[in-house]
Amino acid sequence: MKDEIVYIRMRHRVQAVNSQTVKVGDLAQIVASDNVRQLVNVIPIHQVIKEDRKFIVIDVMKVIKAINEKYPNIEVQTMGAAQTIIEVYIKKKPLRPLFFLMIWVLLFIGAGLAVMNFHEDVSMQEVHRKLYTIITGEDDPKPLLLQIPYSIGLGLGMVLFFNHLFKKRINEEPSPLEVEMFNYQQALDHYVSIHENGESETKINDH
Repeated sequence: MKDEIVYIRMRHRVQAVNSQTVKVGDLAQIVASDNVRQLVNVIPIHQVIKEDRKFIVIDVMKVIKAINEKYPNIEVQTMGAAQTIIEVYIKKKPLRPLFFLMIWVLLFIGAGLAVMNFHEDVSMQEVHRKLYTIITGEDDPKPLLLQIPYSIGLGLGMVLFFNHLFKKRINEEPSPLEVEMFNYQQALDHYVSIHENGESETKINDH
Protein backbone atom coordinates (compact mmCIF):
# COMPACT_ATOMS: atom_id res chain seq x y z
CA MET A 1 0.00 0.00 0.00
CA LYS A 2 1.24 3.49 -0.85
CA ASP A 3 2.31 5.61 2.10
CA GLU A 4 2.22 9.04 0.44
CA ILE A 5 0.27 10.71 -2.38
CA VAL A 6 1.88 13.30 -4.63
CA TYR A 7 -0.13 15.46 -7.00
CA ILE A 8 1.75 16.86 -9.98
CA ARG A 9 0.75 19.20 -12.80
CA MET A 10 3.14 19.36 -15.74
CA ARG A 11 4.21 22.85 -16.76
CA HIS A 12 3.47 23.89 -20.32
CA ARG A 13 6.97 25.07 -21.26
CA VAL A 14 10.27 25.51 -19.44
CA GLN A 15 13.71 26.71 -20.47
CA ALA A 16 17.01 24.94 -19.90
CA VAL A 17 20.64 25.47 -20.84
CA ASN A 18 23.27 23.08 -22.10
CA SER A 19 24.55 20.56 -19.50
CA GLN A 20 21.66 21.34 -17.15
CA THR A 21 20.02 18.50 -15.27
CA VAL A 22 16.29 19.00 -15.51
CA LYS A 23 14.51 17.79 -12.39
CA VAL A 24 10.91 17.04 -11.50
CA GLY A 25 10.59 20.39 -9.73
CA ASP A 26 11.57 22.15 -12.96
CA LEU A 27 8.96 20.31 -15.01
CA ALA A 28 5.95 20.19 -12.74
CA GLN A 29 4.06 21.83 -9.91
CA ILE A 30 4.01 19.48 -6.94
CA VAL A 31 1.49 19.23 -4.11
CA ALA A 32 2.53 16.99 -1.22
CA SER A 33 3.82 17.20 2.33
CA ASP A 34 6.93 19.37 2.68
CA ASN A 35 9.34 16.46 3.16
CA VAL A 36 7.97 14.47 0.23
CA ARG A 37 7.86 17.51 -2.01
CA GLN A 38 11.53 18.25 -1.32
CA LEU A 39 12.45 14.66 -2.14
CA VAL A 40 10.46 14.58 -5.38
CA ASN A 41 11.63 18.02 -6.49
CA VAL A 42 15.25 16.94 -6.97
CA ILE A 43 14.66 13.69 -8.88
CA PRO A 44 16.57 14.05 -12.19
CA ILE A 45 14.58 13.50 -15.38
CA HIS A 46 16.77 14.65 -18.26
CA GLN A 47 20.35 15.80 -18.82
CA VAL A 48 20.58 18.43 -21.56
CA ILE A 49 23.46 17.75 -23.95
CA LYS A 50 24.76 19.46 -27.09
CA GLU A 51 23.23 16.79 -29.31
CA ASP A 52 19.72 17.57 -28.05
CA ARG A 53 17.33 19.43 -30.30
CA LYS A 54 16.09 22.90 -29.47
CA PHE A 55 12.81 21.43 -28.20
CA ILE A 56 12.61 18.37 -25.94
CA VAL A 57 9.26 16.86 -24.97
CA ILE A 58 9.02 15.18 -21.57
CA ASP A 59 5.98 12.98 -21.09
CA VAL A 60 4.33 12.68 -17.68
CA MET A 61 4.80 8.89 -17.84
CA LYS A 62 8.56 9.41 -17.72
CA VAL A 63 8.17 11.56 -14.62
CA ILE A 64 5.93 8.98 -12.91
CA LYS A 65 8.38 6.21 -13.76
CA ALA A 66 11.30 8.15 -12.29
CA ILE A 67 9.39 8.88 -9.07
CA ASN A 68 8.26 5.26 -8.65
CA GLU A 69 11.76 3.92 -9.25
CA LYS A 70 13.21 6.28 -6.65
CA TYR A 71 10.40 6.04 -4.10
CA PRO A 72 8.11 3.01 -4.64
CA ASN A 73 5.98 3.95 -1.64
CA ILE A 74 4.78 7.20 -3.27
CA GLU A 75 1.55 7.25 -5.26
CA VAL A 76 1.53 9.81 -8.06
CA GLN A 77 -1.67 11.53 -9.16
CA THR A 78 -1.46 13.70 -12.28
CA MET A 79 -3.53 16.71 -13.29
CA GLY A 80 -3.57 18.95 -16.35
CA ALA A 81 -1.29 18.56 -19.36
CA ALA A 82 0.51 15.29 -20.03
CA GLN A 83 3.68 16.81 -21.46
CA THR A 84 6.17 19.57 -20.88
CA ILE A 85 8.23 21.19 -23.61
CA ILE A 86 11.82 21.96 -22.68
CA GLU A 87 13.22 24.78 -24.79
CA VAL A 88 17.00 24.60 -24.87
CA TYR A 89 18.33 28.13 -24.56
CA ILE A 90 21.05 28.92 -27.07
CA LYS A 91 23.14 32.01 -26.43
CA LYS A 92 22.43 34.49 -29.17
CA LYS A 93 25.18 36.27 -31.02
CA PRO A 94 25.42 40.01 -30.33
CA LEU A 95 23.41 42.08 -32.80
CA ARG A 96 25.60 43.88 -35.29
CA PRO A 97 24.60 47.54 -35.81
CA LEU A 98 25.05 47.41 -39.60
CA PHE A 99 22.89 44.30 -39.89
CA PHE A 100 20.23 45.87 -37.65
CA LEU A 101 20.26 49.06 -39.75
CA MET A 102 19.85 47.10 -42.99
CA ILE A 103 16.87 45.17 -41.61
CA TRP A 104 15.30 48.36 -40.24
CA VAL A 105 15.63 50.17 -43.59
CA LEU A 106 14.23 47.15 -45.45
CA LEU A 107 11.18 46.93 -43.16
CA PHE A 108 10.67 50.71 -43.23
CA ILE A 109 10.70 50.85 -47.04
CA GLY A 110 8.50 47.75 -47.33
CA ALA A 111 5.92 49.14 -44.89
CA GLY A 112 5.94 52.51 -46.65
CA LEU A 113 5.42 50.94 -50.06
CA ALA A 114 2.58 48.77 -48.70
CA VAL A 115 0.77 51.85 -47.31
CA MET A 116 1.30 53.86 -50.50
CA ASN A 117 0.14 51.02 -52.74
CA PHE A 118 -2.98 50.59 -50.64
CA HIS A 119 -3.83 54.28 -50.88
CA GLU A 120 -3.21 54.20 -54.62
CA ASP A 121 -5.52 51.19 -55.03
CA VAL A 122 -8.39 52.90 -53.20
CA SER A 123 -7.69 56.31 -54.85
CA MET A 124 -7.26 58.02 -51.50
CA GLN A 125 -5.97 61.25 -53.02
CA GLU A 126 -9.08 61.53 -55.18
CA VAL A 127 -11.24 60.89 -52.13
CA HIS A 128 -9.47 63.69 -50.24
CA ARG A 129 -9.98 66.05 -53.21
CA LYS A 130 -13.69 65.31 -53.34
CA LEU A 131 -14.08 65.71 -49.58
CA TYR A 132 -12.19 69.01 -49.70
CA THR A 133 -14.41 70.23 -52.52
CA ILE A 134 -17.56 69.22 -50.62
CA ILE A 135 -16.41 70.95 -47.41
CA THR A 136 -14.86 74.13 -48.85
CA GLY A 137 -16.46 74.41 -52.29
CA GLU A 138 -13.00 74.74 -53.86
CA ASP A 139 -11.06 72.28 -55.99
CA ASP A 140 -7.49 71.75 -54.76
CA PRO A 141 -5.27 69.07 -56.39
CA LYS A 142 -3.30 68.76 -53.12
CA PRO A 143 -5.70 69.21 -50.21
CA LEU A 144 -3.06 69.35 -47.48
CA LEU A 145 -5.69 70.50 -45.00
CA LEU A 146 -7.02 66.92 -45.06
CA GLN A 147 -3.89 65.00 -46.01
CA ILE A 148 -1.67 66.20 -43.14
CA PRO A 149 -4.13 65.36 -40.31
CA TYR A 150 -4.92 62.08 -42.05
CA SER A 151 -1.22 61.13 -42.16
CA ILE A 152 -0.75 62.00 -38.49
CA GLY A 153 -3.88 60.06 -37.55
CA LEU A 154 -2.66 57.06 -39.57
CA GLY A 155 0.54 56.92 -37.52
CA LEU A 156 -1.29 57.37 -34.20
CA GLY A 157 -3.79 54.71 -35.22
CA MET A 158 -1.00 52.21 -35.83
CA VAL A 159 0.46 52.98 -32.39
CA LEU A 160 -2.92 52.42 -30.73
CA PHE A 161 -3.58 49.30 -32.80
CA PHE A 162 -0.33 47.61 -31.76
CA ASN A 163 -0.67 48.99 -28.19
CA HIS A 164 3.03 49.86 -27.95
CA LEU A 165 5.06 53.04 -28.11
CA PHE A 166 8.59 51.71 -28.56
CA LYS A 167 8.89 49.36 -25.54
CA LYS A 168 6.17 50.98 -23.46
CA ARG A 169 2.71 49.38 -23.38
CA ILE A 170 -0.16 51.85 -23.61
CA ASN A 171 -2.68 49.72 -21.69
CA GLU A 172 -2.99 46.21 -20.29
CA GLU A 173 -4.95 44.77 -23.19
CA PRO A 174 -2.99 42.53 -25.57
CA SER A 175 -2.49 43.88 -29.06
CA PRO A 176 -3.78 41.95 -32.10
CA LEU A 177 -0.17 41.12 -32.94
CA GLU A 178 0.39 39.65 -29.47
CA VAL A 179 -2.79 37.57 -29.81
CA GLU A 180 -1.63 36.24 -33.18
CA MET A 181 1.82 35.46 -31.76
CA PHE A 182 0.18 33.63 -28.86
CA ASN A 183 -1.95 31.57 -31.26
CA TYR A 184 1.15 30.80 -33.32
CA GLN A 185 3.04 29.73 -30.18
CA GLN A 186 0.17 27.46 -29.16
CA ALA A 187 0.11 25.86 -32.60
CA LEU A 188 3.90 25.46 -32.54
CA ASP A 189 3.81 23.83 -29.09
CA HIS A 190 1.06 21.46 -30.24
CA TYR A 191 3.13 20.49 -33.29
CA VAL A 192 6.26 19.95 -31.18
CA SER A 193 4.33 17.88 -28.64
CA ILE A 194 3.15 15.52 -31.37
CA HIS A 195 6.23 15.29 -33.59
CA GLU A 196 9.02 15.53 -31.02
CA ASN A 197 7.52 13.12 -28.51
CA GLY A 198 9.54 9.90 -28.37
CA GLU A 199 6.48 7.89 -27.39
CA SER A 200 4.62 8.95 -30.56
CA GLU A 201 7.62 8.14 -32.75
CA THR A 202 7.92 4.71 -31.17
CA LYS A 203 4.25 3.92 -31.84
CA ILE A 204 4.56 5.03 -35.47
CA ASN A 205 7.66 2.88 -36.00
CA ASP A 206 5.99 -0.12 -34.36
CA HIS A 207 3.13 0.07 -36.85
